[in-house]
Amino acid sequence: MSREQKAVERARKAFLTGRSKPLEHRIRQLKNLQRFLLEREKEIAEAIKKDLNKSEAGTQLYETLGLEGEIILAVKKLAEWVAPRPVEKNLLTISDTVYIQPEPLGVVLIIGAWNYPWAVTIQPLIGAIAAGNAAVVKPSEVCVHTAKVMEDLLPAYIDKELYPVVTGGVSETQELLRQRFDHVFYTGNSMVGKLVMEAAAKHLTPITLELGGKSPCYIDKNCDIPIACRRVTWGKYSNCGQTCIAPDYILCEPSIQGRVLEEIKKSIKAFYTEDPKTCPDYGRIINQRHFKRIMAMTEDSTIAIGGDSDESTCYIAPTVLKDVQVNSKVMQEEIFGPLLPILTVSGVDEAIDFINKGEKPLALYIFSPDDKVIKKVIAETSSGGVLANDCLVHYSVSALPFGGVGNSGMGSYHGKFSFDNLSHLRGCLIKQLKMEGVNDMRYPPHTAKKLFWARFFILKNPDLGFIGRMTLLTIIAVVAAMVLQVRGGRKVCVWGGGW
Repeated sequence: MSREQKAVERARKAFLTGRSKPLEHRIRQLKNLQRFLLEREKEIAEAIKKDLNKSEAGTQLYETLGLEGEIILAVKKLAEWVAPRPVEKNLLTISDTVYIQPEPLGVVLIIGAWNYPWAVTIQPLIGAIAAGNAAVVKPSEVCVHTAKVMEDLLPAYIDKELYPVVTGGVSETQELLRQRFDHVFYTGNSMVGKLVMEAAAKHLTPITLELGGKSPCYIDKNCDIPIACRRVTWGKYSNCGQTCIAPDYILCEPSIQGRVLEEIKKSIKAFYTEDPKTCPDYGRIINQRHFKRIMAMTEDSTIAIGGDSDESTCYIAPTVLKDVQVNSKVMQEEIFGPLLPILTVSGVDEAIDFINKGEKPLALYIFSPDDKVIKKVIAETSSGGVLANDCLVHYSVSALPFGGVGNSGMGSYHGKFSFDNLSHLRGCLIKQLKMEGVNDMRYPPHTAKKLFWARFFILKNPDLGFIGRMTLLTIIAVVAAMVLQVRGGRKVCVWGGGW
């Protein structure tokens, strides 16, 4: 039995004991996870510094702060989330107990990504714990130091049988995917996402795919261009452009292209100094393979800003490209690096047309002072999320579902959406073993009169308050008593049913 198979078996055995289900256990594990983030802040920051050259403050801002917020929200709301959820009844079920009961799925596999190795790995784990599941955590092997910290330290804080950490590369991930899980949560690219989906299909395992894509950014000529460009610059070059929802390219009219370039250049200098290579807040490309991939994208476009690079340290300066065409190399795949192409369009209609010709992106950005323009773009395009007049920050709003659509992924999470995504929302209806006579209309022999009453009770769903329901029940009881007929020496109700 492989190491991966043993971890899954132990997690399932622990789950079957039932200890992950009590509310007290879930809250205790979540608080322990929060304590881990606080007590091991230094080790977490040092590992990410080695992997991605993120500063300590940047690590907290982009990685752990949001996780703390998710944990605090889950602890505060968990009793409400796990409680039965009453639903609207119809006339057939007006006296029954009808509700939705969230229940754990079982054992969840979480495959994390390397660009934000804590945020996109631990956040699904928060949802899995909150929902009462066991979870096998597979951090990305690309972030070697972060994966090691996760493997060594996380089991000291949370139940190591219910939530084991399994490290390794492609072969270890493939071995995990051969096991049966109750849900697979993968964050990464669409190519690997297809392989994950194929593996999950063999066990009919539901999946969440958080992928990416080329997230467009339309800048309206009438907006405040300096502010727009400052926000785009921040959104693009944070984490050295290695962000799944980073603006991938800009669409703007030719008349403002010069100003956009000028303002982005100013913002780069303001954020990262004259020499970003020496700035502690500017990151590095994760490895040389990605460095070469990104640099190859610049070959058939004009470098308008930046362009400096150093392969030995995986450094690529914040770079803006112009004279970009639809068939340029930089437009053929998600960039996932500090290159920002600018393409010119005649206006919002051409921008919408351009966006719709590509795959549906994970995020879509619009900068405009005109609500009509913003609503037009929202109405006539499709994307995982949309944000007007800023970048990235919708990810931080726990009340919004975060996820893709089409090629950018499926399923969503954050806040209660994480809980629901990793729960089975079980429909429950509880009747009493009495008043059997009122069910006569559903039993053979089927007649036109029974069908008439069935149509009435199934299709008529009045919106009644408590008093209205009580009044209706009284009327139904009285009428039912009046229409009792004698059949074969016994009394039955020829109409009604199931209240």
